[in-house]
Amino acid sequence: MTGRFWHEIEGRPWPEVQAIQETRLRHQLAYLEGNSEFYRAKLKAAGVAFDQIRTTADLVRIPFTLKTELRDSLAECPPLGLHLAAPMSRVIQMQATSGTTGSPCYVGLTQHDIRVWSEMGARCLYAMGVRPGDVCLHGHSMSKGFVGGVPMFQMFQHLGACDIPIGADAGVERLLRVLADQRPQVVAGTPYFIIYLAERAPEVLKQEAKAFGVRNVAVGGEPGGGIPAVRARAEALWGADVREMCGGTDLGCSYWGECEDKSGMHFCGQEFILFEVIDPERGHPLPVETGVKGELVYTALDREASPVLRFRSGDHVEVLGTSCRCGRTAPKIRCFGRTDDMLIVRGVNVFPSAIKDVMAGFEPRTTGAIKVVADFPGHTTQRPVRVKVEHGRGMAGAELPALKAELERKLHDVLAFRAIVELVPPDTFEKPGVQKVSLIERIPQGEQSAPLAAI
Repeated sequence: MTGRFWHEIEGRPWPEVQAIQETRLRHQLAYLEGNSEFYRAKLKAAGVAFDQIRTTADLVRIPFTLKTELRDSLAECPPLGLHLAAPMSRVIQMQATSGTTGSPCYVGLTQHDIRVWSEMGARCLYAMGVRPGDVCLHGHSMSKGFVGGVPMFQMFQHLGACDIPIGADAGVERLLRVLADQRPQVVAGTPYFIIYLAERAPEVLKQEAKAFGVRNVAVGGEPGGGIPAVRARAEALWGADVREMCGGTDLGCSYWGECEDKSGMHFCGQEFILFEVIDPERGHPLPVETGVKGELVYTALDREASPVLRFRSGDHVEVLGTSCRCGRTAPKIRCFGRTDDMLIVRGVNVFPSAIKDVMAGFEPRTTGAIKVVADFPGHTTQRPVRVKVEHGRGMAGAELPALKAELERKLHDVLAFRAIVELVPPDTFEKPGVQKVSLIERIPQGEQSAPLAAI
């Protein structure tokens, strides 16, 4: 810890960090050549020799690694796939993805890998205002092997903070009771669950959440923490500073963290991960410059057990800056959606999180809760998209037609697609909890959806 930063590399000129990354890249490639059956076969098929990759510019010669490839690798060679690059005898921890498309994907960690994950996470937490000695109420899931569980617990320990590993699995009432008993300085969880937790506090504790002295709220695990209306709601409920973090199971728990400027999440994996921003349709690298939008691609630089090269994350981001008043030199981003969730409506890319962002601007006339009804196969449609929106409490029936028309106009003006809004009562949709909130409601093919004229 250096005062301003957790590690001095956070303030180094970015070209110096890039030079370190290139040295680490060569070492990692040599390691993979000697230890990874998966990448030996992949590079051979691409006609690329490991020693031909000397700089970040050379990376374009390596094909992307896709999630489907890792699933196939796991199935072919259990328990950790052909891309396992360390002996199983050195693997001391396994983590799992959510498995929303089938069996979870598993990643292994050696003792060294855990230290790397924890170091990156500590940098994120420190940027977000968490300090050694702070007590944190853990509101992410502690079950199912998700990285928001044990790895986040390890992050807090590495920082020197005290994490109370209750987890969202214990339920809202248990978390709130611990909040009242322990008065933590920090609460961590997904953004919508954190809001729901605070909304339940008056019922469970007979006091508002902001009465319990929480100083920092660390949110992550799903897009939303950077949406102004969502952040404002969480800060008002908790009376605390809300900042966002981001990561992923294949590379680490968290390696993007937001500083006090709250103008995007800084990259905090300087010498451990190399990231690229690519055009998601063409696969071409894009310059990491303010305003650039694209998909994040990652290459591990210091990983033993389950390393990946040019892994397509599916996370779509905007680069918000390459400098900051906090002094950190790493670029900062905001994640606005995932490839898995993206819909193409008459040629326009539409992310459910962007729809939610627009709807949140209408609170309290809406609750901000939505469901995008995908009543078509795949991700593409030529028809207007149905969007269910919870109207606000106290909205009279006579006010709803005008609100519906206003919401439809706003979605068209801001996101350039036609929506058919269906207003539904408050509390229609499931509340946030252990699982991330799904913004898409898929209608099984063959089921008849309501005619558009009737909606």
